[in-house]
Amino acid sequence: MMKLAPIDWALIIGYFILALGIGLYYSRRASKGIDQYFISGRSLPWWIAGTSMVATTFAADTPLAVTGMVAKNGIAGNWLWWNFLFSAMLTTFFFARLWRRAEVLTDVEFTELRYSGKPAAALRGFRALYLAIPINCIIMGWVTLAMAKVISLTLGWSKWEAIAICLGVALIYSVLSGFWGVVMTDFIQFIMAMSGSIALAIISVNKAGGIVGLKEKLATTYGTSSTSILSFFPGISSQWMPITVFLIYVSVQWWASWYPGAEPGGGGYIAQRMFSTKDERNSLLSTLWFNIAHYALRPWPWILVALASMVFFPHLADPEIGYPKMMLAFLPIGLKGLMIAAFFAAFMSTIDTQLNWGASYLVNDFYKRFIKRDASDRHYVAISRISVIVLIVLGGIITYFMSSVEGAWKFLLALGAGTGSVYILRWYWWRINAWSEISAMSASFVTALSLQAFTSMEFAPRLLLTTVISTAIWLTVTFITSPEKEEHLIKFYKKVRPGGRLWKHIAQKIEGIKIEQNIGSDFMCWIAGCICGYTSLFGIGKIILQMYLHGFIYIGAAILSGYYIYRNLSKSLSIGSCGRVRSE
Repeated sequence: MMKLAPIDWALIIGYFILALGIGLYYSRRASKGIDQYFISGRSLPWWIAGTSMVATTFAADTPLAVTGMVAKNGIAGNWLWWNFLFSAMLTTFFFARLWRRAEVLTDVEFTELRYSGKPAAALRGFRALYLAIPINCIIMGWVTLAMAKVISLTLGWSKWEAIAICLGVALIYSVLSGFWGVVMTDFIQFIMAMSGSIALAIISVNKAGGIVGLKEKLATTYGTSSTSILSFFPGISSQWMPITVFLIYVSVQWWASWYPGAEPGGGGYIAQRMFSTKDERNSLLSTLWFNIAHYALRPWPWILVALASMVFFPHLADPEIGYPKMMLAFLPIGLKGLMIAAFFAAFMSTIDTQLNWGASYLVNDFYKRFIKRDASDRHYVAISRISVIVLIVLGGIITYFMSSVEGAWKFLLALGAGTGSVYILRWYWWRINAWSEISAMSASFVTALSLQAFTSMEFAPRLLLTTVISTAIWLTVTFITSPEKEEHLIKFYKKVRPGGRLWKHIAQKIEGIKIEQNIGSDFMCWIAGCICGYTSLFGIGKIILQMYLHGFIYIGAAILSGYYIYRNLSKSLSIGSCGRVRSE
């Protein structure tokens, strides 16, 4: 248990007062209607929306999960989530402008913009309930579990006490302020969470004797395999990260799996922030800033603490708790309070999003769509606040029965395997219909659960098999079912203007439209974005680990690819590329 001085408690209490104050300040604006409550009236600049994306994906679970990955598989274990940079950059350059152009309130509402008839309505209603309740509550469960672990170890509270305190504070300002409170507190929470992570990383490395001392102690503790621990890529015979697992991550998982915050084609709470931006330009820039910050800037403080925990607390039964153990062991007075407040900030930046995001599905895509269509704005805001309360209770119950953050991550990844290709292609291939999505979701769900229940397959091959089976099923269903009605496809094309050759026969039926095929330009930006993101990540890491030559080569590649993106966007954002369509 961590002993806190008055200054530590002052920092923690001060943070809570600040968060609640922001909630109260924005409560009146959020009450104007569900467009204000869920997407801030589509008025956010890119830097607020993008920082909110980063803060949302920086939860209390993240440093703990990363610590567990590094302890089990070395630095290369992070490829479980690093591979999603490919799909994240795909969202940036192919889909960010399209999502904003669609002008929907949620990505589930997009279902009836893209598809038609009863299958589309049924899919919208099902996805609203499926994402808002089981999926959303699983996410809240693992996030709260991580926070409960931290609080139990540092403050000595029981699991239920920790859960109640964490969820109670998040509930108050989430109910009051809606999305306005979420994004405004996210900005402060990101600064706090990053400051705390960097401070702990510096102290941890210094306690290990600096980077040189840390490497020496890893070699002493783990022998010759310590080289593999520090490797960014697994070797052919790596004892820490199997090469076959790595190959599945980088060749299949990023496009095949649906995962909150890294959906192929965009979606979820990332899409929610794209909807909330002022225009298409701000939508793209917010997503680009998010990806650079998320993948290149954030991971290294966590990884350094994870490596230090392997030295000071080797072979823990639950390696995830190595992170809070480092807090307990080494943080001085003042920084203890800052770090706990930073964990609260990281936790609340994710929970408030999950509550607001989940409630948007329940209200906009189920209640308003199927139960009560013509109520007042005040009525829908009231139902939104009730939905937040229901979700937080369910999330607390699920938390109590969870044991592993990383295990929950992998379960959700396997559950969505095979659906990603549908979410990408529905924008660019007219033949995709509602039954394509329905069959992909159903096949993925049944296959993943069956393989987990009745086989002893490891995660990576299970994900690969689920993807193969699900993809085969949804492609078959697509070709044996009727396409969407032509008039609906024309209406969608006019609204979203996705471009691409696979829409050519639809575009030709629209008078006064000239198609400009700029998919190649977006593809080159995607390649440059991936290079920029990964070389920034590796360059920063190499420099931190004092491998300076390799580090500066990586940084040089990042600068060149970043310059290419800048030159391209400085031209395209003013006239709108991304398969743009003009009226003559």
